[in-house]
Amino acid sequence: MAEGTTNVASSDLFTELEIFPVEHASAVLQWGEVTIFIDPVGGDSAYAAYPKPNLILITDIHGDHLNNETLKGLYSPDAKIMAPKAVADQLPEEYATQTDVLNNGDTKERFGIKVEAVPMYNLRDEAKNFHVKGRGNGYVLTLGTERVYFSGDTEDIPEMRALKNIDKAFICMNLPYTMTVESAVDAVLEFKPAQVYPYHFRGRPEVSDVAKFAELIKASDPNIEVVQLDWYPHDPF
Repeated sequence: MAEGTTNVASSDLFTELEIFPVEHASAVLQWGEVTIFIDPVGGDSAYAAYPKPNLILITDIHGDHLNNETLKGLYSPDAKIMAPKAVADQLPEEYATQTDVLNNGDTKERFGIKVEAVPMYNLRDEAKNFHVKGRGNGYVLTLGTERVYFSGDTEDIPEMRALKNIDKAFICMNLPYTMTVESAVDAVLEFKPAQVYPYHFRGRPEVSDVAKFAELIKASDPNIEVVQLDWYPHDPF
């Protein structure tokens, strides 16, 4: 059995997943004894309240997703990193043996968690160079009985719309880099997660209206629960 990979015990199927927003695209997940960091940036002090990570997922090369100084401060020789090749190429060489390089469509299991790398990219002509297809990853995590999707930086791409059986979906929405509220709503209504968490939305407030997003989802499909967490704790506005 590969290092960091375990079979899922029957008790793990019902282990509660705890979600802690850090800021913008960065989050901490706690699943039993396993701690997962999503796109940790902002300095290691932002993570002082949490255990050292067992698993780190990085979606893309941009500074709001990848920061080597933060990773250095969080370093643990027992942690595993999962990242696309473009990210892995920018990591310090000493992390190479800890890093699983996942391309779009790849799947890896660590710590009893199945991680699927899914595409994230722009569709609009004027935005295609922000996130080119194949460079970054969104992720679907299977943790016991739950499937959790982190979109990364993307528009409402066909691969998102085709997702199945998602319990929790973390969906970005900000222009010019990702997508409008309306595009995010349209995609969510197609793949129908049980819960949707707006994240990665600070940008131009007039096009990142999460209250409007929640209203549109509720009006169209009240079976989808919109969960709004505090992703910008240091924002005076």
